[in-house]
Amino acid sequence: MKVYKFGGASVRNADGIRNLAHIVSLAEGDLMVVVSAMGKTTNALERVLNALMAGDTATAQQEWKALIDYHTAIIQELGLSVDILPIHNLPALQDTANYDLSYDQLVSWGELISTTIVNAYLRTQGIDSEWIDMTRLLRTDNTFRDANVDMSVSEQLIRSAMAQSDKHIFVAQGFIGGTADGLRTTLGREGSDYTAALLGNMLDAESVTIWKDVPGILNADPRLVEDTILIPELTYNDAVELSYSGAQIIHPKTIRPLENKSIPLYVKPFADPLAAGSVISVSAQGPIDVPVYIWRKNQILITMRAKDFAFVLEESLSRIFDIIHRHRLKVSLIQSSAVTISVCVDSSRYVEEAIRELQRDYRVTYNEGLSLLTIRGTTPQIIHRETYNKTILLSQTTRHTARYVLRDN
Repeated sequence: MKVYKFGGASVRNADGIRNLAHIVSLAEGDLMVVVSAMGKTTNALERVLNALMAGDTATAQQEWKALIDYHTAIIQELGLSVDILPIHNLPALQDTANYDLSYDQLVSWGELISTTIVNAYLRTQGIDSEWIDMTRLLRTDNTFRDANVDMSVSEQLIRSAMAQSDKHIFVAQGFIGGTADGLRTTLGREGSDYTAALLGNMLDAESVTIWKDVPGILNADPRLVEDTILIPELTYNDAVELSYSGAQIIHPKTIRPLENKSIPLYVKPFADPLAAGSVISVSAQGPIDVPVYIWRKNQILITMRAKDFAFVLEESLSRIFDIIHRHRLKVSLIQSSAVTISVCVDSSRYVEEAIRELQRDYRVTYNEGLSLLTIRGTTPQIIHRETYNKTILLSQTTRHTARYVLRDN
């Protein structure tokens, strides 16, 4: 068994789906194909949801129609019947008071639609695939928008479903799962990589391959840095550090399920399926020997000081991080002194509420619209070049790594 994961950019149009079918046709043996929502569908569904939550039904209907038209055009270009679309009309929200619950019920349609189209096209190409419903098979709790997977129950459900089938190729949704009482859940943005890793673990896969629109794992985002360098192999630990720092090539939670069973993770170019790409594995040799640049955008730097001149001691840290955890803030950097603690977090709809709670006990200042730059294998010349004409709000340096919270001047 191998696991292939195709992201939204890979299936954004009919040509992408044709290329997916070509890649699948080259595979030998059993195959699990994990597919994300097409193109920018998730972003569009978020706009639909936000319009509905604001009571703007007209805008929601307009956005929804554009989405249905987009998928219909792809279906028709592939020579398929529009009747395969699993949904046509805008669904009503179950609980408008619960944003996270409503989010998962609506946004999950992106993957349900994309996998339906992909599976239908594979079958027209003589590939005898079977569509499987991860909302029934990937069992999670009810932490909507960031659900926790019950590995034991999910493995039993998935293996049972596959054992009852005579197929050898399966098409599964990334990003989504479901609760025991039938509510759809999501695993966090970009969670399709995580789905592929979980399936690889549960099915004892030979390998997991993520197909991307880049040659493999690069030392920087090619949209931000010229002359990027391909990193042919990484250790699991290097991959975890890069993903935690904000590298977009791999979802942060992807590595551990694979490392636990020593399953190699390949990152390969969608446009050139025979290229070597990059591999993350237990047998990778040595540290990364080129500088690595990771930009994490849309950051908020929050600094807390005690109100009564007290030190920020262990009990304060415990209280601060309890608030951060309860409000689901994603921390990308922490720095503390005797009287302050600063955390850099991803921008989200929960930040304002968390800050209000922190202000009850601390003097809180915060800056929005920042970037976090992580440089591994740094030199003074690199630091000067990358931070030139930027304001450094916070910095951390070790022998091999430098991290800067920056604002453009």
